[in-house]
Amino acid sequence: MTTATLNPPNTKIPPSTHEFAEVIHRLEAGGSMLPDTPENLMQIIGIYKAYAVPMDFYWRDLLYIAERVFLNPLPAFKYFLPQEYLDLHNHYAGDTADLRIWRGEATAHPELLEFMVRGEMKQNLPKIFHHLWHDRINMEFAEECMRAMLWHRGMGGQFDPYLDTDEYKANADRAIRAYFKGNPLMLGLYKLFPDMFYEQVRQLSYYANLGQFWEIMAPVFFEMSDIYDEGGFKGVPDAMNFLVNGIFAIAGRPIYHHVYIDGECYEIISKSKGFTWLYEAALPYVEAVFYRTSPFRGTKSYNAQAYQVPSEQKDFHYGILYADVFPVGSAGIPPTLLMQDMLHFLPPYLLDYYQQYCRGEDDMLIQLGITFQRSMYNVTSAVIQALRTALLYPLDDPDPEHLMANRIFFEAQMDRFKRPEARLRNVQFQEYR
Repeated sequence: MTTATLNPPNTKIPPSTHEFAEVIHRLEAGGSMLPDTPENLMQIIGIYKAYAVPMDFYWRDLLYIAERVFLNPLPAFKYFLPQEYLDLHNHYAGDTADLRIWRGEATAHPELLEFMVRGEMKQNLPKIFHHLWHDRINMEFAEECMRAMLWHRGMGGQFDPYLDTDEYKANADRAIRAYFKGNPLMLGLYKLFPDMFYEQVRQLSYYANLGQFWEIMAPVFFEMSDIYDEGGFKGVPDAMNFLVNGIFAIAGRPIYHHVYIDGECYEIISKSKGFTWLYEAALPYVEAVFYRTSPFRGTKSYNAQAYQVPSEQKDFHYGILYADVFPVGSAGIPPTLLMQDMLHFLPPYLLDYYQQYCRGEDDMLIQLGITFQRSMYNVTSAVIQALRTALLYPLDDPDPEHLMANRIFFEAQMDRFKRPEARLRNVQFQEYR
């Protein structure tokens, strides 16, 4: 079996002649870049569930670091999440939700709590032993995603330009002085090197940004898993459309950065700025993490004279959509540490699937990495369809000129996958495992 049967192209305009014409026709018919097969649906929903559990830790710890750890010069325990943040209510789950996306509880997921206690070793040891043995959720992956967003600045929205304004610096200054009150050494360093401290605060603002982005994605993926278990999704387009509808439902969620020092809240980025989830978090995340990121240290030379890393930011192509999924033990993309995290939370049907196709347990990381890649092509499809909905015309628009405008948009999006590293060609086939 290769690809699913495709709907015929819209007869009001000529068929596309693009290299990925079949994929474009599928998008024009309301589908995903990922073919609509039961196997694909099972894989992407299973991996969404496996991703959501560690993500429930990621977003809580990202906020903890941004809000409480802040500028601690020796943050040795920043991954030791306090009970306050495990009990922190997700704004999109539980009875107190601003908008209830997941029907589950608002506090940390039960599977996450169990793993935090017993780990992969299944032993109730002190937290420090699990940490030193690396038997824990790998927050290094989350921080790598955050750094990708910080490094690939200027991906749209007003959040990033605001970080360079005098207003932002004034807000950061108040928080810095309050945090180091009574510490003349750090205040002296701040006076000597203010830009170094401002840059650290900018990074912490991206911790908050990514934490608030993932706070929504975790309940979205949990709910998709529950719907699938109930037989609610009939195909890959259903799963994609759930994401599209979710994008619009929570597009206006505020993105902000508050710091809590000695019981007082310092608004480094206040909610009143009007920064929103879609434009200030979701779209920059997809652009910086799905598409660009950065090459693994040790696999490419960062020496400018070696010409192994692109000289133009727009030419970076190291995200999951381009990854050769092989576990190299690094925090970047391919997301080895995330793959290890997801391994602990695979639903039984996905475990059975991997046991059928794996060459052994060691191969399972590669298998779930490829499944994750498939699932992110579906998420990217949802983003593309959401952008088309927001910027262009309905798929069933009667005006051929409008349909051609949609076609040009889809073809421009597919141009990014012409690179030989892109895996769009591979995910069209079930044999890609």
